[in-house]
Amino acid sequence: MKIVKYLGLAVVLTLTASCEKHEIAYDTTPLASNMAEYQIHYVVPLATANANNMYQVNVDDSLLINSTAPLTTFNAIPKGSVGKFFTHEAGTVNLKMYQGTGLTLAYDQDVTLTAGKQNVFVYDLAQAPKVFENGAPFPIVTTLGTDSTCFVKFYNFLYEAVGTPTTLKLQYQYVDTHYNNTVTPPTIIYSDTINIGSPVSFGETTGWQPVKVVKTINVSAGSNKIYFLIKVIDAGGNKVGDLSIMNSKGLYQSYTENKTESVGRRYHHILGGLRTSKTVVTSVSEFTAL
Repeated sequence: MKIVKYLGLAVVLTLTASCEKHEIAYDTTPLASNMAEYQIHYVVPLATANANNMYQVNVDDSLLINSTAPLTTFNAIPKGSVGKFFTHEAGTVNLKMYQGTGLTLAYDQDVTLTAGKQNVFVYDLAQAPKVFENGAPFPIVTTLGTDSTCFVKFYNFLYEAVGTPTTLKLQYQYVDTHYNNTVTPPTIIYSDTINIGSPVSFGETTGWQPVKVVKTINVSAGSNKIYFLIKVIDAGGNKVGDLSIMNSKGLYQSYTENKTESVGRRYHHILGGLRTSKTVVTSVSEFTAL
């Protein structure tokens, strides 16, 4: 009987210990209020080649990347997970970028970083970068049925030729879509074009703008192909035609492109390249912000 008694007492003590509250701690370090968070975009209009990649990037004495994961043309760092940022105390810092496997110093400019999140664009190896506020944290958008939203932020970094930024003011657009429910199965109809923000000149951005995503499956996270266009705007604010670009065959054509976008996501759309070149062709590179 004593053995049973002691066993019962041991069970009670074990259960009591298991019910004690344990604090779950997350191993993180909060950022100081004066810390800058930044991403670096490399949009200099250069051909895709190892010689043009940046094999080392430094901010002051901090090594951001090395040859194990070089920064390629029309791409950005940090690489990997969406929403990653480098951090540095706010203020003026020196940005150095080393090109090619021989680590030739190709970029050496000062840039002012402010507290909060920002995007740093290196667009000319002889010019200081342009810095744009990132906009995070982003507001929550509710999804209703199949009528849903992603957000796009368009940047104009188009060149006419080497060393010559475009003087064109450009209006970014997408083709509105909706379901035709009068047929079985329902089909998607492509209708009017919708402006994405206001027209922008070289080195400018539209800021975050909503773009409708018609989900192909109602009960799903949701994604769909979105068709994008670019119009040229004259001094009077009038649309005077499509943006004409040279393709890889040396022929001019109107810019049009489609990208598969997901509900709730945010995308940087960065127009770059040389409008009159068949080697560094004009395109919109996409970098996911969220």
